Amino acid sequence: MSEYCLELKNITKRFSGVEVLHGVSFTLRPGEVHALLGENGAGKSTLVKVITGVHQPDGGEIYLNGQPVRFDNPHESRQAGIAAIYQDLSLFPDLDVAENIFVGRQPATRGGVIQWRKLYAEAEKLLASLGVQLNLKQKARTLSIAQQQMIEIARAFSLHARILIMDEPTSSLTLNEVADLFRLVRRLRDEGTAIIFISHRLEELFEIADRVTVLRDGFYVDTRPLSDVTRDELIRLMVGRTISNMFPKQDVKAGDVALKVENLSRPGVFENISFELRQGEILGMAGLVGAGRTDVARAIFGVAPPTSGIIQVAGQTVQIGSPQEAIRLGLAYVPEDRQAHGLILPMSITANISLAVLGEYARRGWLQDKAECEAAFAAARQMEVRAGHIWQKARELSGGNQQKVVLAKWLTTQPRILILDEPTRGIDVGTKAAVHALMSKLAAEGIAILMISSELPEVLGMSDRILVMREGRMTGHFTRAEATQEKIIFAATQSIHAGGVQ
Repeated sequence: MSEYCLELKNITKRFSGVEVLHGVSFTLRPGEVHALLGENGAGKSTLVKVITGVHQPDGGEIYLNGQPVRFDNPHESRQAGIAAIYQDLSLFPDLDVAENIFVGRQPATRGGVIQWRKLYAEAEKLLASLGVQLNLKQKARTLSIAQQQMIEIARAFSLHARILIMDEPTSSLTLNEVADLFRLVRRLRDEGTAIIFISHRLEELFEIADRVTVLRDGFYVDTRPLSDVTRDELIRLMVGRTISNMFPKQDVKAGDVALKVENLSRPGVFENISFELRQGEILGMAGLVGAGRTDVARAIFGVAPPTSGIIQVAGQTVQIGSPQEAIRLGLAYVPEDRQAHGLILPMSITANISLAVLGEYARRGWLQDKAECEAAFAAARQMEVRAGHIWQKARELSGGNQQKVVLAKWLTTQPRILILDEPTRGIDVGTKAAVHALMSKLAAEGIAILMISSELPEVLGMSDRILVMREGRMTGHFTRAEATQEKIIFAATQSIHAGGVQ
């Protein structure tokens, strides 16, 4: 009998005649956490979709518990005990916890009447077996991302999954929520569940994974025990080169005040937010998920204007009631959720890049396709977007390339003030370094940057000054020289009314 519960041998996959997986092999043992690592576009998602039956391989073999298998659709993969939890969760927001766990498989009588008492009893038993405590009748939309992930895991195990695929499961979680998730992952591993764990946060892999397999440009690179590899070696395996400077922050003399906010408030969301942002400065904004940082950014950009307070742009007091007004004032905003708020996924790269300045390519109501295409091509090339062509749909791109398209779109507006909300979330280490280099370059050109990030190394590595928020209020302000991880975490987690923090 094979030592592997899942084995892929020489898997190839083509789309429109273009090969995206080139003879990739992968093995998974029962009771192990196996990290799957690679840059955006390396082939991780395609390989997962082959495993889960979304795509069928054009070559190679798949073995489950030593037996050859072929999954023609996701249902067959689930029936075989394979379940996947993706970064974009698939819950029904208006169904409760128990209904989401058994959606489409509710226990029913022969006449088709749902047995609600049995459904809730089975849901309670399942969550208890996982050590998860949730209100079974609470609607999914009211739950945190971490709680929603617990429902996804429970759903997977209601299908008797023995192989669990977790794709960027920690990208939106707080430190405490990550710790809770890892405790559950270790428990599942110890009970014999095999877990494929995909994450761009390398420090997490050393904490949770047993082995790691690296892909690059659709090719298999290597499989190593995590105990035998260093962080720098993983980066080299991923990108084919050494990244010597992950945070290439240039020293830039700050210029005049570009943006000033005083006592910005939106009751129940944030209160009395005040700060200045200067030309050529990167101002980091740290805090736990839900601290109100994104709400402040959306208020400044006119998405959800504040109810009180003052906003000044280049010394002039302004009223920003819409994103269009913000753009006219020289502001640009790269949102936290690039797929929901940064891109129109069914549209092309060209259409997405030109969207914010579409009027520049219109004459008497008609779009000048040639001018739009040339400008989009230049912007995509500057951002090193990797795609088949600039008419490719945004939804077909990897996460890192989608983020580059969002950045290209806003840079075409030639902003004076750039708000970046989680600019490197869910993208690989090579693309992160490129985004950081771009930020440093833009700051050196005099653009004022407000950067919101939940990754402390990024905040510390790229910021000239750092603001910290908790529960809608400012709780800390540090210079680059003063800031440490301990100080930021303390300001982000302690009580608002604790001594010394106002």
